[in-house]
Amino acid sequence: MNNLNDLHKISGTFANTDKMPVLFLGHGSPMNAIEENQFVAGFRNMAKTLPQPNAILCISAHWFTKGTKVTAMEMPRTIHDFGGFPKELFAVEYPAKGNPELAVETSQLLLPTEVELDEHWGLDHGAWSVIKHLYPEANVPVIQLSIDYSKSPQYHFELAQKLSALRHKGILIIGSGNIVHNLRLVDFYNMNVDNYGFDWAIEAREKVNSCLLDGNFQALIDYEKQGQALQLAIPTPEHYLPLIYTLGLKEKEEELSLFNDKLLGGSLSMTSVKIV
Repeated sequence: MNNLNDLHKISGTFANTDKMPVLFLGHGSPMNAIEENQFVAGFRNMAKTLPQPNAILCISAHWFTKGTKVTAMEMPRTIHDFGGFPKELFAVEYPAKGNPELAVETSQLLLPTEVELDEHWGLDHGAWSVIKHLYPEANVPVIQLSIDYSKSPQYHFELAQKLSALRHKGILIIGSGNIVHNLRLVDFYNMNVDNYGFDWAIEAREKVNSCLLDGNFQALIDYEKQGQALQLAIPTPEHYLPLIYTLGLKEKEEELSLFNDKLLGGSLSMTSVKIV
């Protein structure tokens, strides 16, 4: 189905707008929700360049499900889906509204994929811990789309393309994860060393960044074939697949740029992507 037909498929709930950017945000530790550092400053500075969205659709690493779901409640709860952090972090609430109409429109755009309208999830920390820096007043409605763990990266890339019409309705689509994300190998003693990465993490970051900037997205879809560095960087796919959704939405004439492009703790990266 072409983009024009997709636009007609969306009801009059959303006015036509100029095409919205697409983001991938390296979300890092949940503590980024309450700490002040270069990365949250990067989120805020990037947000100043964005048009005001009508709503946000977020694909977070932390909603990894069998099948595809979309949050459809009026008021999503703030989910504190982590442990061992200070009570100040558990006290954070992000009271953005949901948007049931957008949830329905999203499910229709993704047909014939069946999308469950979910009333139970809410906003996990992959969503709220970064969106709160973009829109601290929680004045933009947010829905989440889950990642079906039974499907391939190619499937997710193609599914994302079906969402493109939402960009013309003022919907900001955000993928939230981390490209280099190997928690088992984190060097906690060097977490405060700026841009510190193991050799394999440096190699993986350079390889991925080169593919991103050259538009070689097929290599990124086929990341499991790209050598040991990427296997160490992406031991499990959930934090990587939100990037694939972002790339699936890029159109030929658009520019891709990187920000927050640093390594952390040896085996993590905060690299984030803006497409406009």
